[in-house]
Parts: sequence; C-alpha cells; structure tokens
Amino acid sequence: MKRATHLLLVPRRLQNLRFLSEKAAGNLAMEPGKKTTHFGFTDVDEEEKEKKVHHVFANVAKKYDLMNDAMSMGVHRLWKDYYVGGLQIPYNAKILDMAGGTGDIAFRLLRHSPTAKVTVSDINQPMLDVGKQRAEKERDINASRLEWVCANAEQMPFESNTYDLFTMSFGIRNCTHPQKVIAEAFRILKPGGQLAILEFSQVNAALKPIYDAYSFNVIPVLGEILASDRQSYQYLVESIRKFPNQDEFARIIREEGFERVTYENMTFGVCSIHKGTKPRR
Repeated sequence: MKRATHLLLVPRRLQNLRFLSEKAAGNLAMEPGKKTTHFGFTDVDEEEKEKKVHHVFANVAKKYDLMNDAMSMGVHRLWKDYYVGGLQIPYNAKILDMAGGTGDIAFRLLRHSPTAKVTVSDINQPMLDVGKQRAEKERDINASRLEWVCANAEQMPFESNTYDLFTMSFGIRNCTHPQKVIAEAFRILKPGGQLAILEFSQVNAALKPIYDAYSFNVIPVLGEILASDRQSYQYLVESIRKFPNQDEFARIIREEGFERVTYENMTFGVCSIHKGTKPRR
C-alpha cells in the first residue's frame, strides 16, 4: 500500500484567535444529548453540518473552478485527467458522478467514453446550475447524455444495482457520514460495478510543513481576494485535515463490502484515488 494524505494542521496564528474563540463558544452552546460532528475544526450538530456545507458551496459555486485553479496552481486538472483516464468504462456504461456539481468530472467521463450515460448529482442546486451552463458551452461532448439530479449522497434516490461506475471527486469529505455514502454507492452499483473516489488525503511528512503553511495562510486569502469569501475556503482547508487518511478510508470501503480495494497517491499524497469493486456474487 502506498502512503497517503490529509491536508492541514498548522499552528494557529494570532489572526486566528477570534476563530478559535468562536469555536469554543459554539461548543459550549451545544445541546447535551445531540449527536455532533465536525465542520472543519468546529464541532456542530449533525443536522447543522449539512446546512453549513450547503451554504459554503452555494457561496462558492460561481467561482469554484477559478478557485480550484488558484489553490492548486492548475494541478487539479492533471489530477482529474489522470483519475478519469485510469477508469475502465464499459460500452454504454451507466455512470453516477456524485458531488459532480460543475461538471468537471462528467465532461471528462464523456470525452473518455462517449457512449456512456452520466448522471451528475449534487446536494447543491447552485453547483448543478453552473454545471448545466458549462455543459451548453462544451462543444466536444454530447450534453444529451448528461442527467442532472439534486440529491443527498447519503440517501441517493436511485434504484439498486443500476450503475456500472460510481465516481466522486473532492466531495465525500464534506459529507456528515462518509460510510453511508460508501454504503449507498455499493447499493446502486451493479454486481461487478466499480467505485472510484478522488479525495484530498494525508500528505507526505517531508512536505507537510510547506503544505500546511500554504493551506492555512494562502488559500483563505485567495478565497477573500477571488471570491470575497475567506470563511468558506478556511472550512475547505480544515475539512481535509478531518477526513480519514488513506488506510483508514480504504478500511471503510472494505467494511461496506467492496473487494479489490486499492488507493494511489498523487503529488506526494496531497490527494488519492480510491477504488473498489462490488462482488459479482
């Protein structure tokens, strides 16, 4: 097994003291007995996280692709190209691209496999709206082979044993219960169907200090400059640190019933590709 990544954790600077104070206040205000989870580095009610994540992506939808370019210096395009290029897609495949929002992966899937039918699903309608607008301008794909569905990845409105391939790119870490997403992916895939997830992970230890410094000190500032939204990008940075590392996430995938579970690190573990196959039996 290769080693993998998670993004962040850098000593908090004085400029972040207010954020930590607000976090502490929020934790104290949490009602006893309620189930909690993380929203970045802040503990919130499970019910509240979905609303907060929805708000984040509604805010960043129109500038999401621009910010991806700025944050990764364009490298995210290479990651996605490699991710899709490595998929074995059957003829006339039915594909579900969850958290597919702006269509970045769906368009690549159709270029890679023009006979495929891709359902693009996202919990955030503004992200899907941006994707639909982009699809109209993509002249090298057949947009009629795209379907756009607003849905929760933890409760997918799709029939069991329907899809040949499930993809999800940089989205599962934003879900309250990643294991439920994996269980739903297992349910909707046909026997022999493949799961392929691209997600930020745990970076190589030698690169970690530089990576953390860039993540915490540069990315939120870029969010403020390019999207007038520092807080949303602060959350995106923190959410990477809270996601399971490569081996832990691979274990979750196995526990939900997938076979031949593997992962592959890219850019020293900044992100990883996780794959698994639903048994044919």
